[in-house]
Amino acid sequence: MTAVLGLGTHRVRAVDQAARTALAGGAVWVDTAPNYAGGRAHGLLAPVLADHPGVHVATKTGFVIPAQRQAAVREGVLSSRQAAAGHSLDPGFVRWQTHKSLADLGRADVVFVHNPERAGRGRAAIHARIRDAFAVLEEVADAGRIDGYGVATWSGFDAGMFTVGELVGLARQAAGGADHHLIALQQPVSLVRDTPIRHALAGLGSLVEADAAGLTTFGSAPLHGGELPALVTPDLADLIHPGLSPAAACLLAAASTPRLDVVLLSASTPAHWAQAQAALDLPLEGHRLRKITDVLAS
Repeated sequence: MTAVLGLGTHRVRAVDQAARTALAGGAVWVDTAPNYAGGRAHGLLAPVLADHPGVHVATKTGFVIPAQRQAAVREGVLSSRQAAAGHSLDPGFVRWQTHKSLADLGRADVVFVHNPERAGRGRAAIHARIRDAFAVLEEVADAGRIDGYGVATWSGFDAGMFTVGELVGLARQAAGGADHHLIALQQPVSLVRDTPIRHALAGLGSLVEADAAGLTTFGSAPLHGGELPALVTPDLADLIHPGLSPAAACLLAAASTPRLDVVLLSASTPAHWAQAQAALDLPLEGHRLRKITDVLAS
């Protein structure tokens, strides 16, 4: 079984067009952030999402985009120094940005705390910032504005900044008990960033721990920002699955990762979406995926 396919909008050129194509092609999630598409992603997505009320939507909080800096300072949400830093998990900013994102998008199911590993120096400082951000998002969830929240990290697990168990513990602290709204985890999963794949095949690591905690798991950058297919030889593509293009083969490998629920693909054309959906109908068994990672490791 493979993960379901969602649209990741980080490096998509025409976000609204890509979203319409992806949703017509069967995508069940749209993942975005205030800082995507030069700060225009939310506005471009809003009319598309209005036409597709059944699709799930995830956005993020943390990055201070240039278009929001002056407003955040003017409204007393951030100091000039904080705004200039470009990233903040200050509770006032998280609350302000989240409500603005919900207004701009029209709705969201999940709000991810975006790259919290950037929020401080050292694990204790980062954990404190995450807990404070979680507390704000608990308020938003309690108000019925979102289903819950999560963490979208690029390097937090690799750098040892936090574990899934620690994130769950911080959510419990933020909620004041076990009844919290931490529901999702996002991290890169690809043949370049293959630690989650190798760990999950061994029954270990963040994906296994997240699944045990009842979190929905998202894999970002399955093509490593579009760079991975150019690095894949025909022999490697055939090892993954004969007849697939390098891009489809890389996507299939990531999507076949055990305990991964959603794989986020940034693609714009109907042909790319059709190719992606066809690839995901060919799930790799664990022993084959393990052979692929062993070949890459050697």
